[in-house]
Amino acid sequence: MTPPAPATTRLFIDADACPVKDEVYRVAERYGLQVFVVSNGWINTRRAPWIEQVVVDAGPDIADDWIAERAVTGDIVITSDIPLADRCLKAGAQALKPNGQPFTPDSIGSALAGRLVGEHMRSMGLPTSGPPPFGPKDRSAFLQALDTAVVRARREVS
Repeated sequence: MTPPAPATTRLFIDADACPVKDEVYRVAERYGLQVFVVSNGWINTRRAPWIEQVVVDAGPDIADDWIAERAVTGDIVITSDIPLADRCLKAGAQALKPNGQPFTPDSIGSALAGRLVGEHMRSMGLPTSGPPPFGPKDRSAFLQALDTAVVRARREVS
């Protein structure tokens, strides 16, 4: 059973390798949103009453599970993790990559398939490329995408 939608939009950061935490804080502060910074270990996190640092036990997918169990319609999840994005989309939340690219119900299937192909290639010892370097254009695109996602999410919960 999916929990009910929150009264307001919340932001969840899959924080272990997220390069846009400061950008999330800026947008959250502007809109007055609660932020959950979820990681497997302590991360130096900005201190504010609307930011909650959540440190989960170490282990595969523990942070992902914590986020996926709470994210619902009206929430936004910032992650590069494709299976986590899939789980959040199925719960009605939005999911954004740190470069601003949204995961959508239409795109998540091909993203999951591409991930499986990459895993298979690596298991066979074939070289694969990682993500491209993260730069200023990515930060700008993320800020625009997050602002758009917040506007959409706030309509969903009102």
